[in-house]
Formats: sequence, C-alpha cells, structure tokens
Amino acid sequence: MSLELSEQELLRRQATQQMRELGIEPYPAALYEVNAKTTEILDKFPSDNSLFQQVSIAGRIMSRRIMGAASFVEIQDSWGRIQLYVKRDEICPGEDKTLYNTVFKKLLDIGDIIGVKGYVFITQMGEISIHVKELTILSKSIKPLPIVKEKDGKVYDAFTDTEQRYRQRYLDLIVNPNVRDVFVKRTKILNTIREFFNSFGYIEVETPVLQSIPGGAAARPFITHHNSLNIPLYLRIANELYLKRLIVGGFEGVYEFSRNFRNEGMDRTHNPEFTCMEIYVAYKDYFWMMDFTEQMIEKVALALHGQTKVQLGDKQIDFKRPFARVSMRDAIMEHTGYDIYKMEEEDLVAACKEMGIEVDATMGKGKLIDEIFGEKCEHHYIQPTFIYDYPKEMSPLTKKHRSIEGLTERFELFVNGKELANAYSELNDPIDQLERFQDQLKLQERGDDEAMYIDYDFVRALEYGMPPTSGMGIGIDRLCMFMTNSPSIQDVLLFPQMKPEKKATVSTDEQFIEQGVAAEWVAVLRKAGINKIEDLKAANVNKLFNDLNGLRKKNKLDIPALKLEELTAWIEK
Repeated sequence: MSLELSEQELLRRQATQQMRELGIEPYPAALYEVNAKTTEILDKFPSDNSLFQQVSIAGRIMSRRIMGAASFVEIQDSWGRIQLYVKRDEICPGEDKTLYNTVFKKLLDIGDIIGVKGYVFITQMGEISIHVKELTILSKSIKPLPIVKEKDGKVYDAFTDTEQRYRQRYLDLIVNPNVRDVFVKRTKILNTIREFFNSFGYIEVETPVLQSIPGGAAARPFITHHNSLNIPLYLRIANELYLKRLIVGGFEGVYEFSRNFRNEGMDRTHNPEFTCMEIYVAYKDYFWMMDFTEQMIEKVALALHGQTKVQLGDKQIDFKRPFARVSMRDAIMEHTGYDIYKMEEEDLVAACKEMGIEVDATMGKGKLIDEIFGEKCEHHYIQPTFIYDYPKEMSPLTKKHRSIEGLTERFELFVNGKELANAYSELNDPIDQLERFQDQLKLQERGDDEAMYIDYDFVRALEYGMPPTSGMGIGIDRLCMFMTNSPSIQDVLLFPQMKPEKKATVSTDEQFIEQGVAAEWVAVLRKAGINKIEDLKAANVNKLFNDLNGLRKKNKLDIPALKLEELTAWIEK
C-alpha cells in the first residue's frame, strides 16, 4: 500500500476501483442533459408547484446525511445549492439495491459530481428539494475538499488562507461561492463597457501582443526572442500606438480590451499581467473624453448595483456624474504649497528632498513631478476626481495645451486615492512627436529603464495625418476591485501571478540509508513526518518508535517490526 497518499485519498482511489468492478464508470464520456439550474428552481417553484416535475440537474456533492433507506444530499452547481432526497427503492426499483446500499452510501464522497433526475417538492421541514428517481455518477473526486461548516449564520473552518486561495483558485471557487460572484460581476463590467462603446458605433479590434518596440507607456517590458526571425520581441506594455494607427487609417472610433505585461513590482494593486481597456475617438478632445469617461463609469455602477453609490472598504464611493475636476497645479499647490510650474529640474529636486521624497539622478522633471503628486496628493482624492493639465515632461504622447505653455491636455481619474483612468487629447503633430520620443531617449541614456522607445513607424503614420483625437485607457482590474469591494488585485484575477511555491527541503532516500536507516523504513519515516536527517536526530526516540510501528500495523506493511535499539542507532549515528 502506498504511503505517499493520505488515508482519505487512498480510500477514494479504492472506491473508484470498486465502482469499475461494479460496472460503473466513474468518469463517463457521454453527454448529461441538464434542464434546470438550482437558482431557477429555488426562485420559481414556491409560486408554482407544477413546475420542475421532470427535472434533470447535475452538481457537486457538498454535504450528506446518510440514513437507512432514505438520505439527504446537498449538491452545488454553477449557480447555487439545492437539497436532494434519495430513497433506496426509488433509485433501485428492482431487486438489486447495490446502487444505493453500496455505491451511494459507501463509495460516494463529498466533492463527487453526480447527475440526478426527479421532481421538485417541499419537505416537511419546508425545504425545496429534488426527489431523486435516477442517479448517475459523473466524476469521482479522489482528493477531499476542505469542509466549510455553517451554523446559525456563522462559518467554521473556512478556506481563507489567501495564498492557498490564489494558487488553487479551482478549490476557492468550489468552497467559497462569493468568489464566483466577483468574477460574474467582472464579466458584467466588461459587457457593460462593450455595449456602451458599441452603442456609439465604435469598433472593437485586436492588436499585437508581441511587439518589436514596446511603445505606448513608460514601463519596463518583458523581453523574449523569435527564433525564426532571430530578433528580440517584447510583450505588449500598451496598445496605444497601434490603435492610433487605426485612427490614421480612417476608423472613427476603436477600442480594445488588451492583456498587457509589465516587468515591474507586484503588490496588492499591481500584477505583471493585467487587463487594460483603451479607446480612441477621432475629432474629440480631452474635455469630451472626461464627459464620456464619467458617463461610462456611472453606467457600470448602475448596471452592477442599481445605484451609483458603491461600498469600498469603510468608504462609500459615489460614481454619480459629474465628477470633481482639479488641475494638477492646483492639487500640488493645495497639498504641498509648491507651484511646480515655476520650478526647474534642480528646484524640483530640492523640493523633493525638503518634503522627504526620495530622488535619484535618473529622474527628469516629469518623473519628479509625478513623485511629488504620488507621495503628497493622490491619496486625498477618495471620491472620483479628474486631475487634469499635466506638464509636458510627464506626457510624451499628449498634445500641447491649447492656451497654457508647458502643459498638455491630459487627465487622470482618481478614485479612493488610486489612478483609475488616463486620457489625452492625442498628439498628432509628427515633428513634435519625434522630438518627444528623442527626449525620452535622453532619459534612457540617464538610466531611466521605464522611458519610452522611439517608434519610427508610428511617427511615419502620423506624417500621413491623424485627425484630432482623444484617447482613454482604464485599468479593468482596478475598476473591478472598486466595483466589487475587493481589497487586492489578486481577488479579481482568476489566476494571479504568484511567487514560486516554497518547497520544503528534504533529505534524499540515499541520505537516510547512509544514516543507517533500513531502506524499507524510509517511506514510513516520511509518513511519520521525518523528512530530514535533522528531524530524525531531534526526534523523541520512544514516541517515534511507537509512531513507526503504529504505521506499520495500520498500513499492513510486510516488514518486520522495528526494534528500539535499531531506531536508537539511526538517531545516534
């Protein structure tokens, strides 16, 4: 008998084999017809008891109350849970009662997936249930689920370890139904935005993920290599430059939900792979885009919650239009007292040091201003607020301000102290654009590894003429966090990036044998929790002696009983 599996895992594997011996395939290939959902039954049956009298439903067993000739089971499908009433003589109408007495009572476990056919009724306790007439095994679970118990509204033994939840999202979705709700809402958010854009006649497009130049944002890219072309390629950090090429090509409005990749830090609000939505519309400016953005976000809140007020932690955020609007100059003046627009680079460095903001030689004027705003201002903007009119140095792809020298027509939307959206009146002067790219190249030479690359093909596209255009990008993951009251970006990503799973260091079998351990006892030692020579040397000899011989007996191992002096010799060597 294998010692690498838990007792529960061994029993479930045995049950799987016994099913096959009884002629029951635990993983059948055939389609199983489902004609109802749990929520549909629970919602509609109380008002019309004539419904669901020939119901076929499938789900995972989440609890069981096994009795004599009749039992209760609770199953969970994609929408919710419902109770089943399983009677021996109903599912085994003939003389052979094996399906109930053996398969159902002894071989089925919590976590198994079954299909049932029958009719809906209300039990004497008043619970809507399905009276099962036919039961089919659809998938045998050979690994036990964490058992989450609930009594009097309180949850016990909940599966709450965040690292386990994120690594084993499949398990998280099974035992924590509220998690599934977050991702259903995420889909609704995407669909609402898509429907809003489509109502204007804008076109959804797809642009390359593998790019020869990582353009459209100031970020550190992931680098890969194309073997056939023998060239480096970059995973997309943004899709902006491709979408603007399409505006040059004649589309009025284009948008894309893009997967972007940035080789930067990971925290509660950043994941190296994330979803961004970007939209570009010809003949518009950033004032129009402010109105458009707040209209879109208000629509999302209403679609998801039926109101504009959304709870986010201990705060209530109101997404009702119009949002507040504050210039960056006024924001920094209000929270620091400095007028950044009258300051040169050396003045900004001095101001940062005065305010305790870390700076280094790679930072140009734009990055210094960004640091000041990030450290001293942005956390004050809890309710939706547009911060607009950014310095030219911060915005290499943005059109110069129509009336204020040194500024650009750009805004960012802040919610709960975090940036949610970024938008411009897009720069369409090809000569100015090339100069801005060249300024970014100078920052690269100073050591700024997030400065933009020069994309000469994009400049060439602008040379053919791009109409006045406004563009906006919004972080979908962060929007989902705000709209679902999720504290971490990992909570709104089905499979967030995780650090490598820590593997416990263990001694090899050969090392145990060199220590004097008999080869046949190495696996038994591991079963007893002794995985390193250090563990063996530190063990209580009498307790370990009893544990090892207990495992030998319990697992019916065909090896002689261990003697105390043998174990002592292993430990003391």
